[in-house]
Amino acid sequence: MFGIMQVEEAEEEEEGEEEAAREEGRRKANPGGERCYKVIVTNENGLQAADPNSIFLVDHAWTCRVAHARQQLHQVPGLLHRMANLMGVEFHGELPSAEAVDQVLEEMWKFNQTYQLSHGTAEEKVPVWYIMDEFGSRIQHSDAPSFATAPFFYAPQQVAYTLLWPLRDLDTGEEVTRDFAYGEADPLIRRCRLLPWAPADLLGLSSCTPEPPDEHYQAILEENKEKLPVAIDPVARPRDHIFKVYTDVQQVLRHLTHPRFTFTRSEADADILYNFSHFKDYRRLSQERPHVLLNQFPCESLLTVKDCLASVARRAGGPAGPAWLPRTFNLRTELPQFVSCFQQRERRGEDNHWICKPWNLARSLDTHVTKSLHSVIRHRESSPKVVSKYIESPVLFLREDVGRVKFDIRYVVLLRSVRPLRLFVYDVFWLRFSNRPFALNDLDDYEKHFTVMNYDPEVVLKQVHYDEFIPEFEKQYPEFPWQSVQAQIFQAFRELFQAACAKPPPLGLCDYPSSRAMYAVDLMLKWSSHPDGKRVMQPQILEVNFNPDCERACRYHPTFFNDVFSTLYLDEPSGCHTTRLL
Repeated sequence: MFGIMQVEEAEEEEEGEEEAAREEGRRKANPGGERCYKVIVTNENGLQAADPNSIFLVDHAWTCRVAHARQQLHQVPGLLHRMANLMGVEFHGELPSAEAVDQVLEEMWKFNQTYQLSHGTAEEKVPVWYIMDEFGSRIQHSDAPSFATAPFFYAPQQVAYTLLWPLRDLDTGEEVTRDFAYGEADPLIRRCRLLPWAPADLLGLSSCTPEPPDEHYQAILEENKEKLPVAIDPVARPRDHIFKVYTDVQQVLRHLTHPRFTFTRSEADADILYNFSHFKDYRRLSQERPHVLLNQFPCESLLTVKDCLASVARRAGGPAGPAWLPRTFNLRTELPQFVSCFQQRERRGEDNHWICKPWNLARSLDTHVTKSLHSVIRHRESSPKVVSKYIESPVLFLREDVGRVKFDIRYVVLLRSVRPLRLFVYDVFWLRFSNRPFALNDLDDYEKHFTVMNYDPEVVLKQVHYDEFIPEFEKQYPEFPWQSVQAQIFQAFRELFQAACAKPPPLGLCDYPSSRAMYAVDLMLKWSSHPDGKRVMQPQILEVNFNPDCERACRYHPTFFNDVFSTLYLDEPSGCHTTRLL
């Protein structure tokens, strides 16, 4: 059954005390700015009520990915004017003004809804945000809603709508409301989620984030569907043994040329399984083929998934985390603590730029820099995310063609075993640079705030080899010899892997004798101060990647995979471009 609804401005005359209180509550959670609107059921077309079998389609006024929002407001005719009117933002004139665009980009988090596609490329799976039309955007919040909504993507026409349906029988004249924190039962989390519409003071709440309980890690193991191996003894092989390698990693197939490794197309015949995807059933492998070596460890997601990385790192630095990891909150489990931290920093006048990242995506996909608390809270709805303190004072590198830009560094680390903990680092590191001078503005300017440029052919990719970078770095920062900076970086790696391997699985990496692994650790340097006021460079680990892209390593260092395999599988690091850390 289809009905018609109507938007009308709320009456403000002679309300009773109870109705006035309800109306005041609506105004506080009103996404329409100063003017309060009601959406009511009408009796047009003879439809005098809406029953639970009714369903309505609501159009979308604007659909975008966050990275493109500013550009669309500037370029799409009429979009800024419509959004400003819808959101109650003052807008005068025909041409988009920077001030009006900024206001709309801030206010949109009171109106945005989200969905993401389950199929397609990684880029196509990045969450989409949309704003319902003027009708849908006027529907107010209620803790006891009369309607519910859900996005509906109609694949044949590649168009999305919002489905709107009543939760109970409604009489003509009743208000249409929905729950802006639908499905959230925890009162504190609801309070946080509703904060964009109903301001709340969480300064009295502790922002402390201790390491999660053991049950948290057990739940991760079950969610990942990993089966831990049984105990086995290390397998001894003759020193002249030729290892049969089964792999689906093309860079290994093309560049591993060491005479003690040969490739096989039969997984059953392999001595080494070097897989691109994550292995799950370690138990069966340990029971049936304990001699087969792997390129991954059970429970290594504790390192390679960002929320787990932050949790494990607290073993080295306490609830706030170690100095080498930006302050990080899991938005699924630590939203109230983040809100309290944000508000405390705001009260103290401290920098409040943050970066939202998906738990388990690379290449800076769906990653956003913001100083808007509302934005962070709403990003929680799109996909599992962490929010980390954005590095507001990074060590910069002077590019003669651009100016002083951000850069990050990638090291490849090789984990030979957990017990004893044996860790190596490849002697060559790789650099990535932003393309525009750094400043704490234009937070959606990708080429100013991000460094991953090698996946867009239309973007300039600045390449500097490590042996060219070191003397130039020392020229720019003569008080900071690279050897001492790198020593701090390596100490951070030691502390991270010691923390990750300190507890038995699933609380730590599993001591499986047949496992080996290669990880890429991405980091930046930031300016910090010692208690004596001396300025220092502090490494900041950003993420740890499983099976990293080694295209540049293979192009410039043809022996890369020979060195990796010799160190991990032959126990012959001498003569390789690797350094033992532990």
